[in-house]
Amino acid sequence: MNIMKNIVILSLMTIALVIGTGCKKSVVGKKVKEPFSSSKYESNNRFFRAVGKGVSAKDNIAKGKADIEAKKVLAGQVGTNVASVTDQYLQQTENEIGAELGDKFQSLVREVMNTQIADLRLIGNEKYYDGNVYTVFMAYEIKKNAMFRFLKKQAKIDEKLNRDEKKLIEAIIDNELEKLDGLED
Repeated sequence: MNIMKNIVILSLMTIALVIGTGCKKSVVGKKVKEPFSSSKYESNNRFFRAVGKGVSAKDNIAKGKADIEAKKVLAGQVGTNVASVTDQYLQQTENEIGAELGDKFQSLVREVMNTQIADLRLIGNEKYYDGNVYTVFMAYEIKKNAMFRFLKKQAKIDEKLNRDEKKLIEAIIDNELEKLDGLED
C-alpha cells in the first residue's frame, strides 16, 4: 500500500510541476509572427506569391537579400508548377520526346526567371531596425496567366527550340491558360 501511495503522490507532484512551470512556454522559444505570413501572401490558383527576408547591418544589403530570397522562392514555385504541368500534359498525349521537351521547357523557365518579368508586383515591403541590424521583408506576386503568357512569348522567340518543340510547349501553355481562364469566370 505504501508503494502505491508513493506512486500516486509522485504522479501528482509531476503533474503539478508540469502545470506549475507553465504549459505555455515552449521548449524551442516563443512563437513570432512575421510580416506577410497570412494566407493573403501565399500562392493560390490565380497567383504565384513569395516572401523574402533579409538581415544585415546595412539596410540596402538587407533589402537585396530579401529581394533575392523572394524571387528565388517565386522561381521555385514557377519551376515546380511548370514541371507538373509538363508531366501531366505529356502523360495525356503520350509524346515520344517527352523527357527532352520537359528539360527544354525547364531551361526556358530558368531563362525567363533570370529576366525582368514585367508583371511581377511588389505587394509588401517592411523594414525593421533593432539598433544593430536591419531586417527587411518583401512580398511579390505574379498572375499565373501572365506568367504563362510570358513563357509562351519567350518560347516563340527561343532559337534553341525547333518548330515541333515550340508547338508542343505552346500547346502545354495554352492548355494551362484554358484552365486558369476557367477559374476566373
